[in-house]
Amino acid sequence: MTYQISATKLQAYNRCPYAYYLRYERRVVASEFFGSPTLGTALHQTLAQFHWDWHYQAPLPDLQWIHYCWRQHSSGLSNNQILEGMEILEKYYRTFIANQVAMNPPLAVEGKIQGYLQAENLEFMIVGRYDRIDFLPDGLELIDYKSSRERKLPDSSEIDVQIGLYYLALEQTYRQSLKYLSLLFLRSGEKIRFKATRDHQERVQTMISNLAVRLRHNRGWEPTPGKQCDRCTFARYCPAVTANPVPVPETQTKPQLQLALNLA
Repeated sequence: MTYQISATKLQAYNRCPYAYYLRYERRVVASEFFGSPTLGTALHQTLAQFHWDWHYQAPLPDLQWIHYCWRQHSSGLSNNQILEGMEILEKYYRTFIANQVAMNPPLAVEGKIQGYLQAENLEFMIVGRYDRIDFLPDGLELIDYKSSRERKLPDSSEIDVQIGLYYLALEQTYRQSLKYLSLLFLRSGEKIRFKATRDHQERVQTMISNLAVRLRHNRGWEPTPGKQCDRCTFARYCPAVTANPVPVPETQTKPQLQLALNLA
């Protein structure tokens, strides 16, 4: 039996082992609210079709091709969302497509990442998703589309974790190294590249090994106070930020410590 780990989970562990323990091992419900992803989903699906289904018999598609793809995925949106999405996609075309000599086919679009890692006699399955993977002369570029109105970069530590995990998984899948993780902000037309190195992979392996020790012995989940405490949904249970913390509620799901029993 494998223990699933994703960039989101490992980023949470890196921020605070105690919050990770409450969320993923004790399964305490967090008070989080998310807006509707409808427009963002339609934009992602359109760009996947735009790059994947183009016949590549001509150097570049014209603007009508992105219009066609948008029509396939914008049904159900409001008129304002349809117009807004079209403006975003036309900006994408002008910024990233129209000035190229030729558009190259991607390696993959809208897919899942999977890889494996052994640590402390536990087998971890690395899982994740990507929007697009491109070939480069010396490696791979993983592109993550960002459609939110706010242009906000993740903390460098969170980027490092994501790079390290994807480096591990992509090397196993494609036998090629990740060269760049790129964030492409669709509304602003800005693309930011982060260079990937084997050091990212090694740091993530160390982080997962530390997590494995805590999982096997069910201890070491001490909180890590920091700026993340201001927005932590588990603050009321935490002795590091609350003078009289609320007792952690009992949950029906037990910690996944049984993973250690049959992997020794």
